[in-house]
Amino acid sequence: MNDILSQLDTILAARKSAAADSSYVASLHLKGLNKILEKVGEECTETIIAAKDAAQSGDNTDLIAETADLWFHSLVMLSHLGENADSVLAELARRFEISGLDEKASRKNT
Repeated sequence: MNDILSQLDTILAARKSAAADSSYVASLHLKGLNKILEKVGEECTETIIAAKDAAQSGDNTDLIAETADLWFHSLVMLSHLGENADSVLAELARRFEISGLDEKASRKNT
């Protein structure tokens, strides 16, 4: 599974410097962080709505598609800010052996 994230990181890094008229990702980078954040927010909202719909219908198809869009645009955001999926995976790994309650409490103190 991490291989897919690595492949996406590689593609996103390459597209960051591509011509905006040939790449959706390049066009987002050209429009700047605010446009990228707008897309992340839009996809977040669509994911929430899809989850509510899935709870009603029992069909997760749209939920999976919207979550993929959210993850993709989050990766574009990370790329724009000089980060990648490895940074997020490392943070998740760091938290793996920590109680969720303890981890959350530690963030309140910083």
